[in-house]
Amino acid sequence: MAVKNIVLVHGNFADGSGWRSVYDHLTADGYRVAVVQNPTLSLGGDVAATRQVLDSLDGPAILVGHSYGGVVITEVGNHPNVAALVYITAFAPDTGESVSSLIADPPPGAPVPPILPPVNGLLVLDRDKFAASFAADVPGELAAFMADSQVPAGVDALNGVVTEPAWRSKPSWYLVATDDHMIPPAAQRAMSERAKATVTETPGSHAVYVSRPAVVAAVISQAAQGALRPPCPARPGIRGGGRPGSTPCSQRCSSPG
Repeated sequence: MAVKNIVLVHGNFADGSGWRSVYDHLTADGYRVAVVQNPTLSLGGDVAATRQVLDSLDGPAILVGHSYGGVVITEVGNHPNVAALVYITAFAPDTGESVSSLIADPPPGAPVPPILPPVNGLLVLDRDKFAASFAADVPGELAAFMADSQVPAGVDALNGVVTEPAWRSKPSWYLVATDDHMIPPAAQRAMSERAKATVTETPGSHAVYVSRPAVVAAVISQAAQGALRPPCPARPGIRGGGRPGSTPCSQRCSSPG
């Protein structure tokens, strides 16, 4: 049985409207989709905004986070209505970690997000570097609009620390964007491996949810189809699907799932 509720959580420097094309794909496939307009001023405030949406649901949901939204879903994902987590080129912190701690010591040669110094506790990306770092595969006019319509992020949001990561107890899926210049793909792979997530990789920028909405929707749908299946005895932690090209668990195992 597939999960029918999907909850989408955006990241920093954006708002929920960026999910529109993903929303269109999912609703066309019959899913009930809610988009959280998290303020991105503090982790606690964003968790509260997401929890309010989860509280309103009539059944289990797939909780999806992009970028910093991954921190939010990691913290709030222990909510009883959450059946699974989906990380879209997102942070997946462990206990005691935050965005600030995860980006504090980038490996040599890794891209550095063009975050300008804070003003009154708020952060934005350098407009002139926005497209190259955040939305390199988005049409130029749209990327310019995204740069000019940035939602400032609170320093407190970047410093928000995860207490009990939901990926330890909930199944998770992860979409790695291999051309991301905000969160290095190597870091994405390390976080997804730590979370024992089912991983898909695709060419795409940090704004892959805008540039490749069908791919993003397909990963979310995979989670919705597999979240309520029992783990596969052949590959513990995998609940249907798997990495691209792998044999579905239902075909590898004698038990359902």
